[in-house]
Amino acid sequence: MLSPRLHSGLNRAPLPALAYLTPWLSVVLASAAPGWPFIASAPIMPPLGFLTLLGWRQLHPGLLPVWAGLPLGLVDDLVSGQPAGSGVLLWSLAMLGLEAIELRWPWRNFLIEWAVSAGMIAVYLVVSGLFANGIANIHGSPKGSPGWVVVIAPQIALSIMIYPLVARAVAWLDRFRLTRFRRIRFGQMRFGQTRYRTPR
Repeated sequence: MLSPRLHSGLNRAPLPALAYLTPWLSVVLASAAPGWPFIASAPIMPPLGFLTLLGWRQLHPGLLPVWAGLPLGLVDDLVSGQPAGSGVLLWSLAMLGLEAIELRWPWRNFLIEWAVSAGMIAVYLVVSGLFANGIANIHGSPKGSPGWVVVIAPQIALSIMIYPLVARAVAWLDRFRLTRFRRIRFGQMRFGQTRYRTPR
């Protein structure tokens, strides 16, 4: 006789749609989060979408394909107000870089992953600033002054500091997407009746 704990696990499996869509939707929602009403005289909000992308890619390297940086970067461009194409380029390069690191060093601890993420976050924010200030210089805006590098330094530091929290949230979402739900197979029984085979 099966134990109640083992019996409760029968006919239970993760929902395919939930398991597949959770990483994508979490990155999209995280990209939109810095656009919530927030008043600041300087950029301080971390790029939560990019941090979430790094978290998923480092937790499950094969879960998001390498080309995922293109559509997710495009969504980030649309919701963050960055120059068109900057997110597509930088997110795609980040995915390629993480893929190369995974192939070269498949066994890493969290400190190494945090160091890799810190480097990518710093490069991402600096290059994003170059894109934005390059556009500002072309249009003759005073925002294109070189002091922007000092201005974004707190944003870089805050983004690196909160990355472990984002990675922890991604780990929780990973457990959530693999939640096992009971499946009801209507083709096996009809109107609640049980069919018995007559012994020969």
